[in-house]
Amino acid sequence: RPDPWEIARPQEQVEIKLGCSFEVRGGTLAVVTGRPSSLLGIPFDRPVVGYGGKTINTLRLWAAAAPDVFDFQAFSAGEFVGALAERLTAESLTRVLYPDDSTSLGQGLRFVQEYFLVSCSLADLVRRFRRSNADWNALPDKVAIQLNDTHPSLAVPELMRILLDEAQLGWDLAWILTQRTLAYTNHTLLPEALEKWPLRWFELLLPRHLEIILEINSLLLAEVRARFPGDEGRVQRVSLVEEGGDRKIRMANLAIVGSHSTNGVAAIHSDLLRTVTVKDLAETFPERFSNKTNGVTPRRWLL
Repeated sequence: RPDPWEIARPQEQVEIKLGCSFEVRGGTLAVVTGRPSSLLGIPFDRPVVGYGGKTINTLRLWAAAAPDVFDFQAFSAGEFVGALAERLTAESLTRVLYPDDSTSLGQGLRFVQEYFLVSCSLADLVRRFRRSNADWNALPDKVAIQLNDTHPSLAVPELMRILLDEAQLGWDLAWILTQRTLAYTNHTLLPEALEKWPLRWFELLLPRHLEIILEINSLLLAEVRARFPGDEGRVQRVSLVEEGGDRKIRMANLAIVGSHSTNGVAAIHSDLLRTVTVKDLAETFPERFSNKTNGVTPRRWLL
């Protein structure tokens, strides 16, 4: 009994590359470092029809699948689950949105899921843009991407990676296009509740993205030091990297720095965001903070 409103588009699948792979060890799914792998993103389109409307919008959802790789040697040796490890991992990735993150395994699944969904959406977006646009400079005029809270913050380094590595643009132009294309809506006022991911996870799964994030951070901190000389406390607070025993990437800071606009879900929320939650960043980039709520236009991609 398939969903009659959900239309599969397997011909528009995209390939998502990871910096590691997975295998079963002692009955547990484990990460294998130094062995890159890939997943397939299969799009499913759902029509969104408003009462009395004359336009049908499309909500594109993604299912993860593994490439057609089957470890026959492992299967022959009796390791039936191990032979299907990649497939099981892929199918688990989109089985539940926002998996329980009370365990380390659940947190890791959520991290990979966030990257997978962001990467699928951006690959699809860029493909559509390039069908009728040869000039990358037109990207912010044709595309607007709204980051709906911190969960899609990986869109910042992912779009930079596409522009740097695939489009072969220089850093300065890629950064300008990224900032002009992305905007961010924050949902959380408690600083301790803002999303952070261990830096070592980036090293394992997304090493290229970590390189890009660290370069963004280096340029950010240099700018803050130039504008607020001697204020090392501010430098530490705005940094994309939270230092300590287990270094972490601050996803809200990344979203703010990589976007041209930041706002809350209501005017009072935007006010508190600007004056309390991310006060240092708002003082550093006052032109990026709006007192308005998020007006999502039909042409905007909501991640």
